[in-house]
Amino acid sequence: MSLRQWFRPGLLGLHAFAAVALVACVVMGLWQLGVYDSRQEHERADSQTVPRVALDGLWGADDPFESRLNQRPVTIDGEFAPADEQIWVAGKVQDGRTGVWLLAPVKVGDAALAVVRGWAPAVTEFPDVPAGQVTIEATLQGGEGGGAPFDPKTREIGAVRIPALTNELPYDLYSGFAISTTAEVSGGLALADPPTKDVPWTTGLRNLAYALQWWVFGAFALFMWWRMTTESVAAAKPKVA
Repeated sequence: MSLRQWFRPGLLGLHAFAAVALVACVVMGLWQLGVYDSRQEHERADSQTVPRVALDGLWGADDPFESRLNQRPVTIDGEFAPADEQIWVAGKVQDGRTGVWLLAPVKVGDAALAVVRGWAPAVTEFPDVPAGQVTIEATLQGGEGGGAPFDPKTREIGAVRIPALTNELPYDLYSGFAISTTAEVSGGLALADPPTKDVPWTTGLRNLAYALQWWVFGAFALFMWWRMTTESVAAAKPKVA
């Protein structure tokens, strides 16, 4: 087919309409995708602005770890157990490096809460624990699964598995643990990064669906332009006797 036939005056309007429709569909789809991303960010921000409350009154040692507690910022008033009862948790990645968490039992009343004091690139000697009553700002986490079993020689475990730790520590443990954000109790270690809360991809799903819908419209407009143009050019082609 000749390019002159494609760009004859009778088809210029169709080309212009198709170009405008395609650009409009792409822009509208990108706008709806941006709205979807914004709703995801707002949901993530909302989850990070939960007010910090005292552990006492929010969660008891004999209570299960509920979803409302996950990544909840709290203030813990308690006393560290002896330093030799601390445990290293292997396989913890921070700033692109794999290292260990230092996990310490903090006595809260008649029970104890496992608290991550900080992160280190490798297992070392246990740092001393703060003496006396302390106040720790921390983020609650549910117990982990998997990982290597507890090694009593190195006092190392592959994950913060509360049932396994209950067998190794002489305390009534809370059913979850906490990651400290208080540098004063880190023992010189880097503070561990609390994991960010996952936002369901379905948050803002309607906007994501609208974005896909606009792009489908754009693809359909492109198809119809191609079909109508090729049929018009074919019809205008001289018939061979």
